[in-house]
Formats: sequence, structure tokens, C-alpha cells
Amino acid sequence: MNETQVKTTKTDKSKGRGRRPSRRESRVKPEFDQKIVSLRRVTRVMAGGRRFNFAVCLVAGNKKGMVGVGQGKAADTSLAIEKAFRDAKKNMITVNVTRDMSIPHDVQAKYAASIVKIMPAPGKGILAGSSVRTVFELAGLKGVGAKLFSRSKNQINNAYAAIKALRVLESTKIRDIRSNS
Repeated sequence: MNETQVKTTKTDKSKGRGRRPSRRESRVKPEFDQKIVSLRRVTRVMAGGRRFNFAVCLVAGNKKGMVGVGQGKAADTSLAIEKAFRDAKKNMITVNVTRDMSIPHDVQAKYAASIVKIMPAPGKGILAGSSVRTVFELAGLKGVGAKLFSRSKNQINNAYAAIKALRVLESTKIRDIRSNS
């Protein structure tokens, strides 16, 4: 080793421990946000004992009109969430929204035992319960109300019913009021 190499190593050590570069800058914001609606540990009894699996249902959306619901099952929670997210992206729908991020008209849908009615509620925010609220938030809807008519407490079916109702809106054409006058 020559003298220059020795000096550089000594000066590096004398500086002390510096701050690590921030990870926030390198971290990219994901395209879709996601919220877990249901996370269950499912037990299967085998000859050697119990086997555990995890079943996940989640809602994914970009808060700009796209939303989807997906389910995934795996031996590990992170794998189940990953599978559910892939399923949600595969079943993504684009919601037909008005200029103020509401819906154009009332719509009702039934999925399994869940019945949901979605209505525009201008200026009132999101008036919905259960997993229907999660679907609306991740779709980016504002000024929307929903009523669950079923007595079903199954949050997965309620989320699918909300998606089915929003899918009905895809065929609705929204006219621009200013262009007609």
C-alpha cells in the first residue's frame, strides 16, 4: 500500500458515521392503492395435525375511477395478499363518473345474498358502510351514498355487489351540459 491509500482510509474513518441516504426518494409510489377487506386463517385438519392457510380479500384502486376486488389464498399472508392484488388488477373496472367525481344516477345490484343501492349525494361525501365505503374511496368517488338492503354481514359479497353496481354504470353515457347549450 502506498501513502495516498492509507491517508484516504484514515480520513474516511475520522469523519465518523454519516447519515444514510434517504430511502423515500428511491421509493416509487405504486400505481394502485390497496385495502384489505378480509383476512382469514383457514385451518385444515390432516393426519399429521393442523395445516394453516390464509385467505385474503382486498380492494385495489387508483382513486381516479379505476377499482377492483380480488381474492387470494396461500400458506403465507404476504403471498395471499400478492395473489389477491393480482386478481384485483385482473378484475379492474373503470367507473363512469361525472365531472365532480360522483355517479350519474341511482343504480342497484345483487351479488349472492348482498343487495346494494348506490345513489348520488352531491356535497355530502361518501355515505356508505362496510366494504362498500372502501370500494368508493379507492375508486375516488365523492358525493356518493349507498344502502345495503341485505342483512348479509359478508364483507366480501358486499364489496362484489358494489363493484357489480358500478359496472352497470359503464354503459351510461354522460352528456356534457355545456356542449348542448
